[in-house]
Amino acid sequence: MTTWRDTPTKTITIDGTSFAYRELGTPGGVPVVFLHHFTAVLDDWDPRIIDGVASQHHVIAFDNRGVGSTGSRVPNDLEQMGADAIAFIRALEYDQVDLFGFSLGGAVAQMVALEEPGLVRRMVLAGTGPRGGGGIWKMPFIVGGAYAKAFATRKDPRHFLFFPRNAEGKTAAKEYFARLDERTGDRSKPVSRQAAVAQLRAITTGGLHAPDDLSTIKAPVLVANGDHDLMVASEHSADMARRFPEARLVVYPNSGHGGVFQHHREFVPEVLAFLADQ
Repeated sequence: MTTWRDTPTKTITIDGTSFAYRELGTPGGVPVVFLHHFTAVLDDWDPRIIDGVASQHHVIAFDNRGVGSTGSRVPNDLEQMGADAIAFIRALEYDQVDLFGFSLGGAVAQMVALEEPGLVRRMVLAGTGPRGGGGIWKMPFIVGGAYAKAFATRKDPRHFLFFPRNAEGKTAAKEYFARLDERTGDRSKPVSRQAAVAQLRAITTGGLHAPDDLSTIKAPVLVANGDHDLMVASEHSADMARRFPEARLVVYPNSGHGGVFQHHREFVPEVLAFLADQ
C-alpha cells in the first residue's frame, strides 16, 4: 500500500514552469490540496497527517512556485502565491477542491478562496491567522531568534518555533522530526535563500495589510492551532474563525505553532469528520 513515504514525485509544466507534486489516496471526488509553511518543501509534511487524510480522500501536495523542486522564483506577495496555487489546481483540471493550509499555506489558502470562491468547497487552516493580523509583522524577529538558537544548539529551528520547550514539547519535536525522516529517497530540493527571503517578505507585508473581508468566503472552515503559538498568536486564529460565516475552532493544549503535528492523533479524526460533513 502506497504511503507518503514512498509515493512518487510528479511534475506538471505551467506556463513554462515545472511544478513538483505528489498525490496519495484513491482519486475521485473532491481532492484535498495541501499548502505548506515558511521554508517548507514536500518532505516537511507530517506523514501521519498526510497518510491519515489520504485514508479517506485523494490528497495532493505540491511545491509552489520557486519552492523546493518547483522552478522559477518565489513571489514577494501572498496574492501571487494564491494565483500560482490556483494555476496549479486548474492545470490538474479540478473545478473544486478542499484546501489544507498550514501557517503561510493557510494565508495562501485564504487568497485562493477570496480570488476563486467557487473553487473551494472546504478549508482547513492550521497555525495561521488573517491577513492584517496584529503582530505578524514581528515574524522576522521571531524567526531570527529561533535560527540563532538553532545554530547554537545545532538543531532545526522548528524545535524552537513549533513546539514548547518543556518535556512534552521536546518529545513531540523529536517524534515529529523522526517522522519527517521516514522518506529516504526521491526527496525534494531544500528551499533557496531567495525563496526564504521572499516568503518572509510576503508574511511581513501580509501582517501590515488591511484586513480582508473574510465574510465573503462561504466555504466551511476548520481552524486549528496550539494554545501557545509563538509565530501566529493563537488569538489571531480565534479572531480569524470569528470572521468566517461558518467556522469551527479547535485549540490544542500545551502546544505551539506545530500543535496539529504534536496532537496529530486527535487532529486527523477532526479533519476527516469535518471533510465528511455535507
